[in-house]
Amino acid sequence: MRGFAQAEYEARLAQAQKLMAAHDLSAMLLTTEAEIRYFTGFLTRFWESPSRAWYLVIPASGKPIAVIPSIGAALMAQTWVDDIRTWRAPDPADDGISLLSDTLNEIAGIGRIGIPSGPETHLRTPQSDWGWIKSGTFGQFVPDNGITARLRAVKSGAEIAKIETACTIAGRAFGRVPEIAGQGRALSAVFRDFQRLLLEEGADWVPYLAGGADRDGYGDVISPAADRPLEQGDVLMLDTGAVFDGYFCDYDRNFAIGPASPIARDAHARLIDAVNAAADIARPGTTAADLFHAMDKVVTGGAGGSDAGRLGHGLGMQLTEGMSLIAADQTVLAEGMVLTLEPGIDTVDGRIMVHEENIVITQDGCRFISPRAGPEMTVIG
Repeated sequence: MRGFAQAEYEARLAQAQKLMAAHDLSAMLLTTEAEIRYFTGFLTRFWESPSRAWYLVIPASGKPIAVIPSIGAALMAQTWVDDIRTWRAPDPADDGISLLSDTLNEIAGIGRIGIPSGPETHLRTPQSDWGWIKSGTFGQFVPDNGITARLRAVKSGAEIAKIETACTIAGRAFGRVPEIAGQGRALSAVFRDFQRLLLEEGADWVPYLAGGADRDGYGDVISPAADRPLEQGDVLMLDTGAVFDGYFCDYDRNFAIGPASPIARDAHARLIDAVNAAADIARPGTTAADLFHAMDKVVTGGAGGSDAGRLGHGLGMQLTEGMSLIAADQTVLAEGMVLTLEPGIDTVDGRIMVHEENIVITQDGCRFISPRAGPEMTVIG
């Protein structure tokens, strides 16, 4: 089912307002796509344009209030939000500044207004406008004490179902990679065709596709695809963040072009062992750091990781969100969290291999929501 029942948003709002009361917040101000969509269901690609600012006010009681450019009013009216205040944007003289300040003064008075301020947050408004907003608002802007991040970290069953659908779509596309990849085919052409396969299999769009190809591994996992043709002995890796109804999958698959070398076979098998080691202990009460150490012990012998920095992360409305699987992250896992397990391993000559899976934390363990890979790579050709 597309979208959510109104009860989903009512539950999110009730939890937020309970936490706001505990932290003495009269309102919260949200400015980014994921935060606004979480409380409203406002789903649009229009955020790709930086020309306009968008605001959502969460009051201490009552429904959210949208303060948005008039171009978004019709779509916002299709959500459960009914208090929609608009201005013609962009307006260099007053781009929603006075309208937002007036709304905050009405809702919060001289109270405390929480703003998401922790890791991975930002304020999506021009700095000059932000100065005018603060000067025109009676209340005090303070950090939101992680309220929004805490709520988004634990997914509802309906959210998990959307992520799992995205994973299933990607799984079908990965199963068709032998149709588009082979010796002599340019990596750039494989990238383009893989995006096509994802769309054919049901993805709404493909905001993220990364990968690489070379003998016994690849140099990195973030470079644009080169026109270099695939050669026998290469390891081809494709890593996708495909979207279904506003929720991401994020996992990869490695393919051998022709018979895999002993180095590549061993590296892939160890990566699967690392994922399994983390999955074996992934349950409520385990920490992000525990998962890191379980995988790091397999891929480096416990050396403390590599230059990649982390071995997984949270997943949901954004490709990466929330926790990082690093030694310093003591986030405690809870039922309903969705995350990636993403160990990497050095092979030869500055090359690496990476494997990634998506899991959801359940009451007594974890469940794979990406189609689980085995220890042997798929051989193409």
